[in-house]
Amino acid sequence: MAGAKVKQKAFSLVELLVVISVIGLLLAVMLPALASARAVARGMVCKSNLRQLCLANAGYAVENDGCYVPAAADITSQWGGKYRWHGARENPDEPFDPAKGPLAAYLSDGKIKQCPQKVNFVKGQDWNTNFEQGCGGYGYNRIYLGSREWQGRQFKTLQEMQQAGWETTKTTEVRSSGQTLMFADTAMSNRKDYLIEYSFAEPPFGVCNGRMVTGSYMSPSIHFRHDRRANICWADGHTDSHPMADYKKDNVYGIDSARMNLGWFEPVDNTLFDLE
Repeated sequence: MAGAKVKQKAFSLVELLVVISVIGLLLAVMLPALASARAVARGMVCKSNLRQLCLANAGYAVENDGCYVPAAADITSQWGGKYRWHGARENPDEPFDPAKGPLAAYLSDGKIKQCPQKVNFVKGQDWNTNFEQGCGGYGYNRIYLGSREWQGRQFKTLQEMQQAGWETTKTTEVRSSGQTLMFADTAMSNRKDYLIEYSFAEPPFGVCNGRMVTGSYMSPSIHFRHDRRANICWADGHTDSHPMADYKKDNVYGIDSARMNLGWFEPVDNTLFDLE
């Protein structure tokens, strides 16, 4: 009939509220799963980054008489702070330039990739916050692979001491490559409530004149940023992750390391850092 009104169906307010409630419930169920999936993906990318660093170091060793890349070639010199495994710089207050680093030629794009976990590292233009900036949140086994501190030497001249910074471990000296840490997630906290980039994976105990010093712990730099786990790449190229050990001590800067997710994995000794 002309002019007759057509009756249209519509959602009632109750039905609309039910639909919104169901959608909200689904989101509440799915979001944690999505967050977990994203965390797993970030962890996988991080492990891939670490493996690329290990492969680059292996490539460097092939072309350098079997010697691994120096961790900090000038660390024993009077101008220490310009050369690292991840880059070089003209001024200690500048970030390191990875394109000038010793591994640049062995990386796909010449760059040290950043950990995808997006750690909120403090960036600064002064040495105190900038002294390792540019390492991507990754640290290298300086004492046992990137130098010969584990061996101990007596230097007769300043020149000998300076040259020693370039001397590193040979691949043939690593007795158990699958249990010798090469690179890991790292950071350092030198002021309350913030982290800075740190390019060395320090073992629990330092080494002096070739002997392990067990009287006190080093400041921990392994960073357990992946749900209280740290990713590691070993000298044989395989990667895995380890949970944080129970370690509750302040570092040399007076910072509660555990609160900043800094520490070590089990065993809390040098077993998985040394060459044995």
